Amino acid sequence: MASLWETLAQSREPVPGAFHGLEASIALAELATASSLGTDLESLRGRSVLVATHSQLTAALALVELDGLARRMVLCTPDLPPDHLASVAATAAADCIVFEDAQPPDPSIAPHRVPVRVTLTPGPVNRRRTAQTEWVLLTSGTMGAPKLVLHTLASLAGTAPRSGASAGISVWSTFYDIRRYGGLQIFLRAVLGGSPLVLSSAGELTRDFLARAAAARVTHISGTPSHWRRALMSGAATLIAPEYVRLSGEIADQAVLDSLRGAYPTARIAHAFASTEAGVAFDVEDGLAGFPAELIGQGRGRVDMKVEDGTLRIRSERTATRYLGADVTVLADADGYVDTGDMVELRDGRYYFAGRKGGVINVGGLKVHPEEVEAVINADPRVRMSLVRARQNPIMGAVVVADVVLVDAAGAAHDSTGFESLKHDLLDACRRVLPAHKVPTMLRFVPALELTPAGKLVRPGA
Repeated sequence: MASLWETLAQSREPVPGAFHGLEASIALAELATASSLGTDLESLRGRSVLVATHSQLTAALALVELDGLARRMVLCTPDLPPDHLASVAATAAADCIVFEDAQPPDPSIAPHRVPVRVTLTPGPVNRRRTAQTEWVLLTSGTMGAPKLVLHTLASLAGTAPRSGASAGISVWSTFYDIRRYGGLQIFLRAVLGGSPLVLSSAGELTRDFLARAAAARVTHISGTPSHWRRALMSGAATLIAPEYVRLSGEIADQAVLDSLRGAYPTARIAHAFASTEAGVAFDVEDGLAGFPAELIGQGRGRVDMKVEDGTLRIRSERTATRYLGADVTVLADADGYVDTGDMVELRDGRYYFAGRKGGVINVGGLKVHPEEVEAVINADPRVRMSLVRARQNPIMGAVVVADVVLVDAAGAAHDSTGFESLKHDLLDACRRVLPAHKVPTMLRFVPALELTPAGKLVRPGA
């Protein structure tokens, strides 16, 4: 597959698209006669490079410039602790790190250090392709150092539209960091499709980000269900009027899908399933949680899926090549299927996600998936989001408890029925549809729930 820059250069326009960051907006056409890496760009040819910037804008520029020039790019997120960064550098055999001037890395991490800047350096730029660059992504949501997953541009981009197909029509944005799989998918869709891309910024308030997206007239935007619940809770969701809304990274329950339909009645609402290792499996636009059972089976196109031992398994041409490192498990089985670790249940011709295989709560020997309890609680229109977790119990080993964020906490507090009545309603709803061991023994109302840097709910032990 051609490099990112080659694909852009072959489009009907010279170099379409632009990146809109918090710091600045940069048209990709500017990279034809200037570089974010300046005169150091050529020194990166053939190297294994850590892209370790704080800003998404500088990261986006570096990815376009390095693909086809570097031997390997390792996409490091700014939340990566220094000891993990050193471990990643060693595993990836990195001999160079790209960073921002204001945040020079420890020189022991990589011997060659190159600053990347938002202000482009003008001058002749050698875009001659060296090799097929390896793209290395880090897994998220696990304890300890992340795993390193090796992809190519072809496995990442898949069937994304190439430049010129939709240039000037779509304006993309995402709550995700583009160095994580979900965000990288949007980055590649925008760049290869010749569309502008509005980048979020770490620590930026949801309202401020959506205001920037509105100013750029965003038409297509993605995020996790937790990102969207936070946007709806902030009251800022109505700042934008997208044509397409996409959810991925977590289970999209019926409550969040219905809330988004209410906020964006004319938009296409899609929820997708993908993993860093297996790639994109499918997306669903019928407005319902879960996915049709007909999607399971072999020979259904570019992606084959099956359910084995209760978990969803995927085989496709978008599967990563392998893990990097000697002490990691095999990525796929002998038949090429990746076990996603996501549990699914078949009900009335449709599969529903139950939760992660490693996230089960054991209540006296009986299993509870936190997400299935959350779906019941979230179905109440007075609830914005919830987190179900385990609490140690000397008799049962563990019991189920829930933290709940309300749509209107102030209103509930002043209502004549009060919090206690609402708590009773929520627990009663759980008792009606769930076995007794899955019903929370305690429910408390909280002002907010913590999200990981990947935009997912922070779950104990994850």
